[in-house]
Amino acid sequence: MNTTRAPRIAIIGAGPGGLTCARILQRNGITASVYDRDAGSDARNQGGTLDLHADNGQIALREAGLLDDFFRLARPEGQEMRQMDPAGTILFHHLPEEGERFKPEIDRGDLRDLLLNSLNPGTVRWGHTLQKVAGPADGPRTLHFTNGATADAELVIGADGAWSTVRRAVSSAAPAYSGVSFLEAWFDDVANRHPGIAELVGQGSAAAADGDRGLFAQRNSGSHIRVYIIQRVPVDWITTGGLTPENTDGIRRVLLQRYVDWSPRMRQLIADNDGLYVDRPIFALPVPHTWDHNPTVTLLGDAAHLMPPLGVGVNLAMLDACELALALANTDSVDDAVRTYERTMMPRSTEMAQLLDGAAAGLLSTELPDFAGNDRA
Repeated sequence: MNTTRAPRIAIIGAGPGGLTCARILQRNGITASVYDRDAGSDARNQGGTLDLHADNGQIALREAGLLDDFFRLARPEGQEMRQMDPAGTILFHHLPEEGERFKPEIDRGDLRDLLLNSLNPGTVRWGHTLQKVAGPADGPRTLHFTNGATADAELVIGADGAWSTVRRAVSSAAPAYSGVSFLEAWFDDVANRHPGIAELVGQGSAAAADGDRGLFAQRNSGSHIRVYIIQRVPVDWITTGGLTPENTDGIRRVLLQRYVDWSPRMRQLIADNDGLYVDRPIFALPVPHTWDHNPTVTLLGDAAHLMPPLGVGVNLAMLDACELALALANTDSVDDAVRTYERTMMPRSTEMAQLLDGAAAGLLSTELPDFAGNDRA
């Protein structure tokens, strides 16, 4: 970027998208500050596992100079996929071939640590919850944080997820509930404590559905498994049922009744969990979600195009981050760079969002997903 003074770039959100953007900018000699609401890098569990695809997420890691490090951390065996019926009979089984690396799995925490450790010290400012983006549309912008701090920037990049605060500066759109909800259950030390579940799930993922209910189980590193109990329910189904998220026994009783026709082998994925259930209702942004160009604010990842969790979210966020960072590095002005990025990102995300619009309900279908005919879906 040929400017008389380096622009101040602020990235909101230290998830995979925001950190990837900062890393690629730094590799191209551009400084950016990342602001995140968490108190520190280990403030909370980062969630389950991700598959990073060769045609998007891995492209970003290659540009970040981290692809070899990723493959050292990734689990290619995690590409195994089992589709079962409610009795536990396997209907479809994909076993990855030797050397297959199209979409290996990596724990979210491991990916975040990989990206964080690649950044210059002090890049991430922890404990900064964004309150609003102020200032004129042509800049500079002033960021106001809930801790009283402020920061000025010529470009604000919203990588702050589904409930993005940055989004409000360019769009009035808000996520809407899809009608489908995930309830997450954890299983620890599965080789010793839950051998039946370990055998059922295998080294990758296992899914089953009966048209109204579904289960999706996923192996994580360290002998952990996460199971997502998928239901078509009101967003507040727990509280309207007279329960609280902490009432594990009460929720378990409801679930066992709802899955009463499933085999005992499958129902152990619901009832034998360690600790609390985690309520994760599925939200999505309107399709298409676009906004008028703004020279000082743009969005990437879920902030720009929140979709159902069907294996594309993090991959698209990292590809967005890569393309935005490269546009900033190779374009003469911030305004032109943002235009270049959005000309590619918006059509791509719109096309994918249209494909996935309403697809959360498909997780309950008894039909085999596309991966039955395409191992790389």
